[in-house]
Amino acid sequence: MEWLVDLAQGTSAAHSVLVLSVVAALGLALGGIRVFGVSLGIGGVLFSGILFGHFRITIDQHVLEFAREFGLILFVYTIGLQVGPSFLASLRRQGLPLNLMAGSIVALGVVLTIAIWKVGGIPAPVAVGLFSGATTNTPALAAAQQALRDLPNMSPEATAQPGLGYAVAYPFGILGIILAMLILRWIFRIRPAQEAAQFQQLQASATPRPATMNIEILNPNMDGLEISRIPGFGESGVVISRVLRGNTVEVAQPDTILRTGDIVLAVGSPKALEELRLILGRISDVDVKAQPSRISASRILVTKPAALGKRICDLDFLETYDVTITRVIRAEIEFTPDQDFRLQFGDRVVAVGEQKSLDRVADALGNSMQRLNNPQVIPIMVGIALGILVGSIPFTFPGLPAPVRLGLAGGPLLVAIILSRVSNVGSLVWYLPVSANHVLREVGIVLFLACVGLKSGEHFVNTLLHGDGLYWMGCAALITLLPILIVGFVARAFMKLNYMSLCGLLAGSMTDPPALAFANSLATSDAPSVSYATVYPLTMLLRVVSAQILVLTLTLLAG
Repeated sequence: MEWLVDLAQGTSAAHSVLVLSVVAALGLALGGIRVFGVSLGIGGVLFSGILFGHFRITIDQHVLEFAREFGLILFVYTIGLQVGPSFLASLRRQGLPLNLMAGSIVALGVVLTIAIWKVGGIPAPVAVGLFSGATTNTPALAAAQQALRDLPNMSPEATAQPGLGYAVAYPFGILGIILAMLILRWIFRIRPAQEAAQFQQLQASATPRPATMNIEILNPNMDGLEISRIPGFGESGVVISRVLRGNTVEVAQPDTILRTGDIVLAVGSPKALEELRLILGRISDVDVKAQPSRISASRILVTKPAALGKRICDLDFLETYDVTITRVIRAEIEFTPDQDFRLQFGDRVVAVGEQKSLDRVADALGNSMQRLNNPQVIPIMVGIALGILVGSIPFTFPGLPAPVRLGLAGGPLLVAIILSRVSNVGSLVWYLPVSANHVLREVGIVLFLACVGLKSGEHFVNTLLHGDGLYWMGCAALITLLPILIVGFVARAFMKLNYMSLCGLLAGSMTDPPALAFANSLATSDAPSVSYATVYPLTMLLRVVSAQILVLTLTLLAG
């Protein structure tokens, strides 16, 4: 058994992989244990690493540094790819107020951290760790640690202190967000099921799914008129896909001449369809789709590089193949596109035409499930490389002792958001299947938390039991609770924000998946997830940057 002892106590690559794997497996098992419906989740890996580090079962420091940073890069890069396509859309309509409130929570946390450092006598590196842990934001911790390492004359002990503060603050960081949700629910006497129903009604009226309507042409003014010249048709968002004349069904084109008695099949929002019906005639009992014809509908995947980024009018399927694109499904949202709509990898289009023409369109768009499910590795590596370059760019601000960098947390995140919006450059496609994205993200955060725990574990127990750990924990509780309670009260009392959306806002402002899971369990509604996704990208960037600015600000004030 000597080989096993050597493996457990050595410094080889096998030893490092073994320790990281065992820490991760035990931590994930610990995080899955529920107490009163609440679990540590991915945070269990941190405490598993602390346990191993406490008993000095650790790995070579150079390997630890590499695994930690690489895990962080994987985590933030895949997050950026996931949220990037919806980032700009999240700033529209209600997204702007939600992001302002989430930004206020971040700003209040920064101000409170500075106040606690100033009044409470807590070391600056620990205060930044408390800020990161109290808000359950792991990339902020990484950004703070990197900012500390960039400062001159910073000792290794000081760079390890943020990890201690993070570990002390993290447990209540998770529980505190949930506690704030319950406090706000009690103050305003809220019934989650009723709030969920109200949100559902609002969502249904704001973003109705495309409907179909068979309309018989009775208006004599429409006789002899081209479809494209129907009053208000171009701005209505409605697509006419088929025309039934007598016993013949044909694909509708912009220059198709309408005749009294024709029946058209229109696709669009219920409101727009009703407005079109008032212009054309009446709803017909005849279902155009059910009439015998060579025309059919097909859902086609967009996977061919040549089609990516192209507008529907540029592809000119109607003129070339006599095929109409009536709907697009992107990110599980179905809508009717206009001719200027640009296709992205993974879109599903509903095309109407003869089968042989649909086959040609499918060939032009790709329609390859294999390509959709097999991620390209080259774009991943190119994106990570660009993210590291962007994260390394120094930004100098007057009065700060060192330049600010987005670092290994912010750089890959920002680049991934941009690349996911660009979608593709030639044959390079920045798209990851949901399953691949989830695996890389989880592996990344597990590696990072395991390494943070191993590095902090040697001093954690002593700090908690014989040092200032309990005092730090109390300070971190204030950083967690006060900002979200203040903003939550204002959002509900004065802005009348739906409670389910408010819960998603609070969870997103802390970038905390366990809190989101708790919010989703309060009632059957996607409102928390919508709010969470709306504020998550901007909040993540703000927390990464604010952690670095906090390090430099506290250092400047201390000097």
